Amino acid sequence: MSDWPRFRAVADHGLLVSFGDEISDTVSAQVFALDRVLRETPPEGMTECIPAMVNLLIDFDPEVTDHAGVQQEVEGRLGHIEDAPVAGQDRVVEVCYDADFASDLARVAEATGLTPDQVIEAHLAGDYRVRMYGFAPGYAYMSGVPEAIRVPRKSAAVRDVPAGSVIIAGGQCLVTTLTMPTGWSVIGRSPTRILTDDTDHPFLFDVGDRVRFERVERRALNGRTDG
Repeated sequence: MSDWPRFRAVADHGLLVSFGDEISDTVSAQVFALDRVLRETPPEGMTECIPAMVNLLIDFDPEVTDHAGVQQEVEGRLGHIEDAPVAGQDRVVEVCYDADFASDLARVAEATGLTPDQVIEAHLAGDYRVRMYGFAPGYAYMSGVPEAIRVPRKSAAVRDVPAGSVIIAGGQCLVTTLTMPTGWSVIGRSPTRILTDDTDHPFLFDVGDRVRFERVERRALNGRTDG
């Protein structure tokens, strides 16, 4: 019998439902299948459900229900959900790896025993899938960074990392949309616009989209980034 899903109380108004401890297509499918069914038939008292990499946070009104009640509602739905993989589109994101746009490329190369060119080749060969949005507008967290170039987060964040920076940490990758601090490793800069002007579809990606990075020369960035 599987040990998953697992339930954990979060404060007096939340229940965290976890489907695994490693990111995978199977786990993501289960998370989003539960998200769909809860949105279609919300339990009494539920105010919001928020899907993430391996789990789903259910927020509820503690004056209407409690953790046990929500868990019972979730367990009653689990046998009726279809955890088919999330259908997504294929997206292409351009990236320039020139040294002045890739402040951590040499450090990643040293940490992994590769040359900078080998790090770039590995990054371009990754199989990336958008798993969730979080932290800042348009921050699409992608799985798929190859094992060969996986490095941990830095011990301290670096301030003023430009928008459009392509950053990695562990098995995850994202393209920043704002100038912000980060403890992830900056390995390139992208001119691809992640934030759109469409109010109905404000971000380039949807959860489940597959992403392929394509190398471009620095002239592709002219006038299309903030740095």
